[in-house]
Amino acid sequence: MNIPNKITVSRILLIPIFIIMMSIPFNWGEWDIGDGVLPVSHFIAALIFIFAAATDWVDGHYARKYNLVTNLGKFLDPLADKLLVSSALIILVEMGVAPAWVVIIIISREFAVTGLRLVAAGEGIVLAAGKMGKLKTATQMIAIASLLLHNFPFSYINFPFGMIMLYLALFFTVLSGYDYFAKNWHVMRNSK
Repeated sequence: MNIPNKITVSRILLIPIFIIMMSIPFNWGEWDIGDGVLPVSHFIAALIFIFAAATDWVDGHYARKYNLVTNLGKFLDPLADKLLVSSALIILVEMGVAPAWVVIIIISREFAVTGLRLVAAGEGIVLAAGKMGKLKTATQMIAIASLLLHNFPFSYINFPFGMIMLYLALFFTVLSGYDYFAKNWHVMRNSK
């Protein structure tokens, strides 16, 4: 297993730790952050999420730069992204921070695109992510990180940055999903 794949696997292994930090009410204290509080365990979980999200860029860049792209990496990398984003969004719904309907649309888009990629792979076609998909991912990561941090530092000025970014992420999720299907519908039309 090469270094980019090891980084991807480490990202997957961080997900249960992230979930535990967000789900178990550790009594490690909390910080006042303007209109609310930020539990220390949520801060640590947010740092884990941010680190894991950053490693997504690192492993992809490293794999392309040193020509270490593998089929295992092509499988694991999007899987790790979807597991990380889905688990964080579901936890945010459970916390009452993210609307369930927004999360359902975001996760549904990921399933739909994965399905299209599987059909394409069965036909021997590789569908690469486009610029719109990268923008979708960036806005999702920023929104999730902000909401995990209970909107810190914007909580001091009572500005709903996290929610604005979540709705922006929803917009780019839907737009990139439409774009992806519009550009690649021939795969479904021509599949046997």
